[in-house]
Amino acid sequence: MAARLVQRCCWRHLGAFISPPSVPASLLAPVGKIVTARALPFSSFHTSSLLSWADGFSVKEQVEESRNPEHKVIGELIETATTPQDLLQLAELHALNSNQASQIITQLSKLSVEKKLETGSILQDERFQQLISIMNSQISHVWNNTLVNLVKSLYTLGVDSNRREVQSVEQEVLWRLRRLTFRQLASLAEFLALKQGKESKLLGEVIKKLELRWTELQGTRNVVSLMSKVGHMSPALMDRLEDKALELAEQFESDDIRKVMLALAYQNRRCVPLLRALSYHLTQKHSELGLSVLLDLIFAYGKLNFHQPQVFQKIATDLQPQVATMTPVEVTRCVRSFALLKWLSLPLFEAVAQYALDNTKQLSVSHLCGLILSFARLNFQPSASEDFFSMVHEELEGELDNLEPHLLTDLVWSLCVLQQAKAPHLCRVLAPEFHAQIQGDDSPKAHSLRLKLIHINATARLECPEYQGPFLPLEMLSATEQSEDRATLLQSSLREALAGVLGSQDKGRFNIRTIYGWHIDGEMVVNSENKPLPVKNFAAPHLPHSEGKKPLPPDARRIAFLRWEFPNFSNRSKELLGRYAMARRHLQAAGFLLVDVS
Repeated sequence: MAARLVQRCCWRHLGAFISPPSVPASLLAPVGKIVTARALPFSSFHTSSLLSWADGFSVKEQVEESRNPEHKVIGELIETATTPQDLLQLAELHALNSNQASQIITQLSKLSVEKKLETGSILQDERFQQLISIMNSQISHVWNNTLVNLVKSLYTLGVDSNRREVQSVEQEVLWRLRRLTFRQLASLAEFLALKQGKESKLLGEVIKKLELRWTELQGTRNVVSLMSKVGHMSPALMDRLEDKALELAEQFESDDIRKVMLALAYQNRRCVPLLRALSYHLTQKHSELGLSVLLDLIFAYGKLNFHQPQVFQKIATDLQPQVATMTPVEVTRCVRSFALLKWLSLPLFEAVAQYALDNTKQLSVSHLCGLILSFARLNFQPSASEDFFSMVHEELEGELDNLEPHLLTDLVWSLCVLQQAKAPHLCRVLAPEFHAQIQGDDSPKAHSLRLKLIHINATARLECPEYQGPFLPLEMLSATEQSEDRATLLQSSLREALAGVLGSQDKGRFNIRTIYGWHIDGEMVVNSENKPLPVKNFAAPHLPHSEGKKPLPPDARRIAFLRWEFPNFSNRSKELLGRYAMARRHLQAAGFLLVDVS
């Protein structure tokens, strides 16, 4: 009791010292209620202990005000009001103070959201304008928590942000930032990030305070909410939030893990320690996960290209029995995420193929294209391949002209990977008017499109004898894959080994770019006795410009050395991804004997 009395006396004596004599003693109130002290240089002497006292007196003042019978009645009327009219009538029937007016505005906002009301009539009501005026007349007397809610309510109701009263409220918040609790700062930051974005001056100041006071952050809910709603606004704050999330990872529920993973994915933040911790707790503690959680998790792993085989296996196993209940969007999203991760779960993908057969009418062309692209990336052939691709061709018939050029190219390329491309598909993308759209375009996207057209052209020449044209012109076939920045250890070792075997450089070629769009690490020609021959003496139909003219001797064979490294394979599998499986087929069809090196 004595300690409280000392604190109270200290506060009042300090207030009397820093306030001019003209200010009535009734205005010397605790936090948020000292107008003049804010503008005086003496305000810099406010220590953290004094601020904590101020917070304490704010709470005490609320208790004291609640004991006032009239104030208590008004508070109950505000809380129990069910319509905007009930609230607006309070301005007519009672003499309100600024804090009560602010509470009514907050309750109006709450009702408008809950009941989805049109706010235009509220804003035009004279009684609402009266509330705004009362609130603004003594804004410094509004309690901290009410002030934070007031800012959010004014924006929710759609009050013009350029209005003088709104700017006055924002300025009051700026003055009080040091006195707001961390929870109030976090709540305000989350709201402003959603409503105003980076243009908000107030949000920028709030984030700075959060960065400085991050050690006050407690509880998983606050960490998760700030990461997902505010983290993208400040990399420095996100760094702190990641540290805090790592500290609290063991306490996260499955939905918390989902939200944190999505926040990291959308911001492209590959925080390996945090991702590993979340993955560990996901497999150890959370045995049953809902469909939305599973889909969001595998999406986040795919977006971040973060591999956790144990987690992937769990997600695939949990998703398989739920495939039949998914929507087409969920199914497409699911297989695309697994394809990005290069993770082929045969039971899951078989279930997806069966889903497509059972729900053909529900699948749009874009959904079907998504499935085909994902299957092709993993080189997945359904067990009911004939039925599945018959359905695909039937659904795609007459739809090719409606597809955007890049999607159409990806679709036909994927059908080539799966060995399901038909003459109409090839003709559509190899026609001169189609590839004329990217002539002279040197962008990475155009380069990728051009390379896929070359692969399609190779399929048409090497794997579709019934196809009669058109084909790509020779000048387009010089487009090649972008060269790697540095040779890998396997690549340099292979070249050294081949150079040693050949003995002479004229008996081999290295790092060859073919007209089929594929790269060969090493090439040699051997006779019937398996002795190397000078490759430059012979015609090379696989090159844009051949140095030699002589045909190969009758018993000679052309050998291609292909280097396969970890990224070329499905995850934890010896099966090549669809792109590289097609490369092997094309080079074999072109007459090469292949030597795979991995």
